[in-house]
Amino acid sequence: MRLDEFDNDIKVEDQRGSGMSIGGAGGKIGCGGIVIALIAALVFGVDPGQMLSTMEGTGTDTSSGPIQTQGGETVQEICSVNAYSHDSCNTLSSLNKTWAPLFRKANIAFTTPRLVFYSQMGRSGCGAAQSAMGPFYCPTDQGIYLDTDFYDEMAKGMGAGGDFARDYVIAHEYGHHIQNLLGLSDQVHSLQQQNPGEANELSVRLELQADCYAGVWAGLNRDRIDPGDLEEGLTAAHQIGDDVLMKAAGRRPVEAAFTHGSAAQRMQWLRTGIQTADEDKCDTFADLRR
Repeated sequence: MRLDEFDNDIKVEDQRGSGMSIGGAGGKIGCGGIVIALIAALVFGVDPGQMLSTMEGTGTDTSSGPIQTQGGETVQEICSVNAYSHDSCNTLSSLNKTWAPLFRKANIAFTTPRLVFYSQMGRSGCGAAQSAMGPFYCPTDQGIYLDTDFYDEMAKGMGAGGDFARDYVIAHEYGHHIQNLLGLSDQVHSLQQQNPGEANELSVRLELQADCYAGVWAGLNRDRIDPGDLEEGLTAAHQIGDDVLMKAAGRRPVEAAFTHGSAAQRMQWLRTGIQTADEDKCDTFADLRR
């Protein structure tokens, strides 16, 4: 995917090689409060006030002001560590530019997330960051956490290489940021607590919506897509489907145990976002309306 060079105002942090201990959050970001979208309340009919805390959380400093990085590095230095870092920064910048106007149009406050690079082990506002967890989004500090070695694992271990496959990974985690800003994550967590037996199904719906949001970003930047990109993204979505991962681990796929969705579901919702380029088409919770 042909993306512009990243802007210097993107929020990035580098925890690689810092020798830090696992614990509280690092760095500072300027971020506003979470805005609860009215549509979310209409869909779920529950109190969205409870913060998402699926991982053990720790305190984080989210005071406004200049972005602080672990070693005082500039955005340019952090994003230039390797090719993966550079491409990831370009993707983040493009995502910011794509989603901000949509929020302005809807008159909903928008804050950009930060991208945190770490190696093997790091720390987040949601607790420890470990490579084995794969890329993840922490709503507490609005951070997307990434060990870029995961991209090699995708290519070599999963057969899901390519620049657009990597773009999809960040765009999916960015989708969770969108859900956080809209209050959807909070409300899903509240429903999970009220209905533990439906926790996995609700998690799947949330993950599939993030896939769709990733597709919306790609669809709105269709003129940047190269031949073969869509196939790369769909292959990645397939390879990280719960059923495929369970089979690869020698387990029999059991739908009740899915937390992210089957390969077919993940491909379907990514494709829906790409083809429609419309976030309103990403309502994976439509049938829960009362």
